Formats: sequence, structure tokens, C-alpha cells
Amino acid sequence: MRLRCLCRTLPTSESNLFFPYSFFSTIHPQSNRSSTNPQHESYIQLSSLCLRQCAKVKTHCMFDEMSQTREEALKAGKLIQARGLKLGFWSKGLLGNAILDLYAKCGDVDSAAKAFIGLEKRDVLAWNSIISMYLKRGLLEEVVLSIGSMLNSGILPNEFTFATLLSACARLKDVEFGRLVHCYVVKMGLEASSFCEGALIDMYSKCNYVTDARRVFDGSMDLDTVSWTSMIAGYIQDGLLEEALKVFETMQKVGHVPDQVAFVTIINAFVSLGRLDDACALFSQMPNPNVVAWNVMISGHAKRGKEVEAIEFFQNMRASGVKPTRSTLGSVLSAIACLAALDFGLLVHAEAVKQGLNSNVYVGSSLISMYAKCEKIDAARKVFDGVYEKNVVLWNAMLGGYAQNGYAEEVIELFSQMKWSGFHPDEFTYTSILSACACLQCLETGQQFHAFIIKNKFPSNLFVENALVDMYAKSGALKDARHQFEIIKNRDIVSWNAIIVGYVQEENELEAFNMFRRMILYRFVPDEVSLASILSACANVQSLEQGKLVHSLAVKSGLEKSIYAGSALIDMYAKCGVIKDARKVLCGMPRWGVVSMNAMIAGYAPKDIGEATVLFREMQVHGLKPSEVTFASLLDACDEPPKLNIGRQIHSLVVKRGLLYDEEFLGVSLLHMYMNSLRDTDARILFAEFQNRKSAVLWTALISGHTQNDCNEKALHLFREMHSYNVLPDQATFVSVLRACAVSSSLREGRLIHTLIYHTGYGLDESTTSALIDMYAKCGEVKFSAQVFEEMNSKNDIICWNSMIVGFAKNGYAEDALRIFSEMKQTHVMPDDVTFLGVLTACSHAGKVTEGRQIFDTMVNYGIQPRVDHCACIVDLLGRWGFLKEAEDFIDSLKFEPDAMIWAALLGACRIHGDEIRGRRAAKKLIELEPLNSSPYVLLSNIYAATGNWDEVNALRKAMREKRVQKFPGCSWIVVGRKKNLFVAGDKSHPKADVIEDILKHLVLLMTEDGYAPEVDLLLLEEE
Repeated sequence: MRLRCLCRTLPTSESNLFFPYSFFSTIHPQSNRSSTNPQHESYIQLSSLCLRQCAKVKTHCMFDEMSQTREEALKAGKLIQARGLKLGFWSKGLLGNAILDLYAKCGDVDSAAKAFIGLEKRDVLAWNSIISMYLKRGLLEEVVLSIGSMLNSGILPNEFTFATLLSACARLKDVEFGRLVHCYVVKMGLEASSFCEGALIDMYSKCNYVTDARRVFDGSMDLDTVSWTSMIAGYIQDGLLEEALKVFETMQKVGHVPDQVAFVTIINAFVSLGRLDDACALFSQMPNPNVVAWNVMISGHAKRGKEVEAIEFFQNMRASGVKPTRSTLGSVLSAIACLAALDFGLLVHAEAVKQGLNSNVYVGSSLISMYAKCEKIDAARKVFDGVYEKNVVLWNAMLGGYAQNGYAEEVIELFSQMKWSGFHPDEFTYTSILSACACLQCLETGQQFHAFIIKNKFPSNLFVENALVDMYAKSGALKDARHQFEIIKNRDIVSWNAIIVGYVQEENELEAFNMFRRMILYRFVPDEVSLASILSACANVQSLEQGKLVHSLAVKSGLEKSIYAGSALIDMYAKCGVIKDARKVLCGMPRWGVVSMNAMIAGYAPKDIGEATVLFREMQVHGLKPSEVTFASLLDACDEPPKLNIGRQIHSLVVKRGLLYDEEFLGVSLLHMYMNSLRDTDARILFAEFQNRKSAVLWTALISGHTQNDCNEKALHLFREMHSYNVLPDQATFVSVLRACAVSSSLREGRLIHTLIYHTGYGLDESTTSALIDMYAKCGEVKFSAQVFEEMNSKNDIICWNSMIVGFAKNGYAEDALRIFSEMKQTHVMPDDVTFLGVLTACSHAGKVTEGRQIFDTMVNYGIQPRVDHCACIVDLLGRWGFLKEAEDFIDSLKFEPDAMIWAALLGACRIHGDEIRGRRAAKKLIELEPLNSSPYVLLSNIYAATGNWDEVNALRKAMREKRVQKFPGCSWIVVGRKKNLFVAGDKSHPKADVIEDILKHLVLLMTEDGYAPEVDLLLLEEE
């Protein structure tokens, strides 16, 4: 339908169709300046470099080396674009088109589309690049739509555009539309264009209109190689080999040298018809045959029973320096298998290892068949076990090998393993696919396969049903997983494990316990997976009682000493704080594994790093190789400066074992270790050594570490640097950098980050939006916080509610904070300790004493034990509004020793209401707890000054001098442009200090004239 609509917009005039394009005449608006212009020279250099990359990709557009070449070219393109962007001209003229063309040739649809949109001028070359890319990617609808958009924007197509459109028609088999395009080509006078001729011949041939193709072919005045090859391919496709040969011979007679594609097309036709002699004769005429031609000859001879000739072709191919592909190796191994030529098979196997293809499924199945036919079944099994990503072909090859060699029991066993692994025609194929969806958490894809299974009415199969439960559970769709589980008629232990593991992974431990109990009631005996999963749930909620019951069950089933169940027991006891019992389980295991030792080390490390290192050495004595998890557990325990030395030693071991650059989480652990030890510089040096500068995880670890250490300006700088590397931030990055904005009140940066969040699609993520709410609130922009909160689609996470409540409370909007708290309760989101802290703060600011007391009392109903800061809030609430006696009584009734926060709250209240007696008591307690803190001296002094007790004021000042208590000056800052201006009391280092002071004096004078008198009695301690 879209093809039909496009017809109406195609041009009907010849004017301005073909734009002569001089690359260097439109390079840059400044190109007419002197050639010594540095910016112009940079433009020329970048353009040339980008064009060379385009040529490089074009010359390697086939075969195995394309992947590496594409990656290198893409990286170069990103760097060129970044440099051009910095210099302000990436989107202009030749450079912009070259960058777009490079992305298009590399098949990077997203980058190409973005580059296309960003071009200053989208000419026909730019449109051709983007349209050609869509064609190569098989996005035929996009080809048609893009050409329509091109015409609507006033750009007329040229010969390349029409050729691309005709190729799309060929693939769509839409000859009707192809004829319409043909008409426009004629009207435009482009029928003689070699591009259009070749595309027309190809289109008619592929649509099975070979007569029309020949008519175009015969009407051409100057045929090129593409047109000849298209005509040959058209005849072959139509089964007219003799006609194809006539065209091929005519092509040579008129002086046209056939290209590799033409030769391979004819040779492949000969091979398909069994005319191997003709294929060989034609092959001998080829100048420098490529790997495709060699593959056709090798596979053709192998399939036709000419195994010796196939092997000879392979030897000649290697002698000519052509690198074999997996197809080559598969074909020659098939020939070797038929001859049982083991010696030569070993050589080909070595070649496969050298090329890194030995673990390839196709090559692997061929190797298995070869070894099996050479009666080397152990070698075949070794190859089978060495291929990690098995498929049906591989299983069948191994089953066939066992059967051929008379290993009947092994056939049955392997067939069982195959079923257990999910490989079987039809249903079991989908088991494998669903498992992949589960691992990747691709819920939408899994649902599509589920629909396909139902649509095709596959018979009910337990493996498929279990795989569906597993897929839904691991994708987080627990309701769907549970529904699928309940409709399984004949459940097995795998069914139960799938649903239990799903609940544990989603931290729904209560339901996991319920399902485990149900499984026992149905008389299913738990296996290692069941026990390990439910023990993990016990560890998560630190339920020691439940864990001990499961331990008893493990003993009854004889699995308590197995690797996985035993390791899960160690983890459970360690996380429940019973480290001695965890050690007993380890000592009772007959064989230690890396998993069990890792669990034990992880249990000791946070509490006793010394014992953890002893276990680490013991692990190696037993011949166990520490894994990345081992090192990560030890590094995570080095979370303070005194443990830095141990952390550095572990770092050295990591480097020595070559693990640092293999796993992201080791890099993260190392960065956290240095940041927690307040070694910011060391962390940055380490980060600079990482090879993967595109890892969002590593950038986030560095940024969050600086935020954690209150180096917020540096954190923001690192975020900008991360952005310059074109690394896409993730949820954790945004949360960390927004915290830095919040603490440093960097509203401008916060708004820019908000824009980026919107464009990257993280605006729907609750954690990110919660951080946004917090950032705006701490920057004083509560209206924006409320707007973000109201626009949230989902508010299932307590964090977003807390952010809004605390944001309102801290900014004095107490009524709004209480309103949000009420709404939260109506949505059945359970409040936590932070919620109550925010609500109590709001009550304190609004003077809602009765409500505050009631809320404090209801905390226990929610299972929340009031913390020190909750108690301090109550003291502040009572004291701030004049209930000083009640506040003091509340403190005296506490079952724990009040800390400085509580006494500070009471002292602040006494200062407001001038209660000298209680103020003296609070200050005395506060000075005892924090002898070098100046706050109690200042507050008590202000209380004395308010009542005219100057003797006590002087006594306090004297005590401060004797104890060398210093009152640190306050500071404030303001951001002007991109510069932060810091002001400290008494400091005149600001470059405009004199001007600022004059303005302040003028403002004070105006305030005095309006009758304002400062409360100088509160500032006595500032005078010296």
C-alpha cells in the first residue's frame, strides 16, 4: 500500500535531477579562505580520514573479517564526529555526508539516523546513503518511506536512488510498482544509466519476468559488469542455464571481464546440475578466486562423492593464501569423514582451532561426524563437550556417532541429556529459545514465542511448560509465571524449582516459602536447586529459624554436603550472623569447591578481614583457583582507610592473575575500595588504566564514589567527561550524579541532566525520577519536584513517595507533605523509617504537635522501631512549639542513652523560648558528648545574652578559648553562568570582594532607613 502511495509523489520532470557534486567546493562555508586556515585544514583532514574509512568498509564488505573492520570503522567514525562536533562543523558538506555514509556502510542504523537528522543540509547524497543502508538491512518499507520523505522535502532522486528503489521492488517481488519506477526512470532520461539498467534487469529477473529483463538488457547501449551479471543470474534463477552461459560467453567476447560474482553464479549453477568438469574449467579461468568460489568447489565435490577432489581443492586454497571460513571447514570435514582420513582430519581440526572456529556449532558438528566415522568416539565427545552453544544438529551428530560405533547405552543417556537440555525438534527447540529469553529477561520476545507455540498447537510438553514458567519468572512477570505453573498438569521438580527461584530472585521470599511448603506437601523431594534457592531466601530475610529447618531437610535428603546446597547453607548462616555454624558446614563437606569457599570468605570478610585472608590462602593450598567473586568479596570488605594496605595487595594479585580487564565487577570493586579509603586520586589513576572506557558501569562507580566522598564538583566533571566519550548513562549513573547536583545545589546541571534523562527514556524509571524529585527539592525548586512526581506513571516504590514527602517537609510545605503521606497510604504502599522521619519533620515545621505524636506512636504498628533521628524529631516538635517540659520528659523516658542529635534539638528549642535552666542542662550534655563542637556554646551564649546574663556569656567565651573550641565560619555560594562563587564569613579573597562589600553596605543602609535593626545579641561570639 505504501508503494502505491509513493507513486503519486515521484517526479515527472527532468529538471534538476542530477546534481553535479564537487566534494571540495561545498566543504565548508569558510573554504574560500586561505588554505592555511587551521579549521579548514582540520575539516579537510577529517573528511579525508572518513572517506578512507568508508572505502575500507566497502572493500571488506564480505566474509569473516567484516565484523572487526566494521567495529574499527564505527569507532573511527564516532571519533571523527566527536572531533567535528567540537570544532563546530561535523554536519556541514562533505564531512557530514561522509560520516553518515560511514555509519550507513557499517549498518549502524541508529547512529546513521541521528547523523542524518543532524546534517545542516540533506542533499541527494545524504538521502542515498540512508536509503541504501535501509536496503542492506532488509528494511524495505523504510526504503520506500524514505524516498517519499525525500521527495516531499524537495530533493529529487538520481540514478542511485532509483537503483535502490528498484532493488527494494526486487526483494518485495513487486513487479507492478517496479514497472512504475521503470517509467519514471525513462521519463527522467536515466534509462541509459548503468546503475538503473543493472537494477532494472535485476528487478525483472528476481520477479521471474526474465523476458522483460532481457528486453532492458538488449536495449542497453553500454552494458556494465553488473548488468551482465544480473542477466546471467536471472536466467539461472529461471532454470535457463544454457541461456545464462550464452550471455556469459558473449560478455567475454565483447571484452567485458566477468567479476567474482559472475563467475561464482555460473560455477554454482554447474555444481547444482552435477556438471563438475564444467565448473572446474570455469573455475580455472578465475583470476584470484575468492573464498566463496573455493567453498562452492569444495562443497560441490564433497556432496557429489568426489571427496578426494574436495580435499585437493582445500589444499590448493590454503596454498593460495585464502583464509578458510566455517563453511569451508564444514565441507572439507564432511569429505574427510567419508574417507575416514583421520590424519588429514587432525590437520583440519588444528586449522579450526587456529581460526577460532573449533567451538562453532557448524564446524563442531562436522568434527564430531569426522571423528565418529574414524572410530574416535572419545575425541568426538571431547569436541561435543567443548562446544558450549549446542544445537539440534550438534546433538544429532553426537547421537549418530554413538549409534554408528555401537554405543547403545550412551545413545540413550545422551538422548536423555538432550531432552533435559531442551534440544529436540519442534517443542524442545522452543525450550531452548525460551531459556535464552529467560536469561536475557526478554519478556516481550518470550511472549511472542509463547503465542507461536499455542498458535501452532504443539502437544502439551512438560519441558516447554517448565521453560515457560522459567522465562516468565526470570523476566519478572511473576503473575504470568504463576498462572503458567498452575495449569501444568504433571509437574516435576523442575516446575517447582522454576517458580521458587523466580520468587526468590524478585525478593518475594514469603511466596517462595509458601511454594516450597506446597512442594513438600505434594511429596516432591527437594533437590540441590530447591534447597539452594530456599536457603537463599532465608539468607535474604535473615530468617535463621527457617534456615535451620531447611538444613534439617537437607540432612534427611543427604544433600547437606553437596557443593551447591552446602554453599547455600554457609551463605545463609553467615548472613544470619552465625559465622561459627557456617564454618562447621564448611568443615563437614567432604570436598571444597570454589563456590563454597567464596561463600565462607564472603561471610567472614565484612566482619573479620584477617580470617577471610587466611581462608583465601587456605583455598589456594587446596588447589582451588580464586575466582572474580573471591577477589570482589575481599575488596568490598576493604571499605575504610585502615584496610587500604590489604586492598592494594589484593589489587596486585588481581593484576598478576590477569583478571582486572576481564570482568567489570572487579573494576567496580577496586574503584569502590579506593574511594571508600578516601584515595580519590588512586581511583582515577586506576580508571585511566581500564581498556573499556565505554563501560557505563565503571564510569558510574567512579562518579558515585566521588559523590559518596562529597566531591560533588568532581563527580559532575566526571559525568561531563563520560558524556564526551558518548557513553550512555544508566539508572545508577543518573541517581549518583543527581545526588551530586542536590548536595551542591547545582540546579543548572540538574536541569541539563533532567533533559538527558527524558531523551534516554529513563524518565519512566522510578529510582531515577525519585532522584530528580530529591534534586529539585534540595535546590529549592519544590514545584518542579511536585511536577515530576505527578507525571510519574508508576509509584510502586517507596523511594519516590519519601523523596516527595521529605522535599515538601524540608522546604516548609508541611501540609503538602502530610497530604502526600495520606495519598501514599491510600495506594497501599508501606511506609518505612524514612517516610516517618519526613512526616515528623513536616509536623514539626507546621506545629502539628498532636498529629506528630500520633504518627510517632503508629510507627510500631508498621513494624518500625523508632531510631535516634525519629526521637530527635519528636524533641524538636515538642520543643519548637513550647512544650519544653514534655520534650525533656520524653528524653528522660528513652530506653537508650540520648545522643548529641537529641540534646541539640532540645538546646535549639530552649534558645527559641529562652529557657535558661533546660538549656544549661542540654548544653552540658552536648558538650560532654562533643567537646569540640562550638554549637552548644553559641546557643547557650545566645540564651544568656537574651536574658542579659553577660557574666555567663563571658564565662562561656573563656571556656571556649581554654578548650580551644573553634567556631568555623559559615559559607554560601551562588552560581553565575558556569562559575560557582563561594563566600566565607570574614574572607575577602574573592576577586570582586571590594565591589560586593560596597553593594552590601548600600543594602544595609537602605535596610536601616526602612527601620530594620539586626539582632546583634545573637552574634556576640563573632566579635573578637
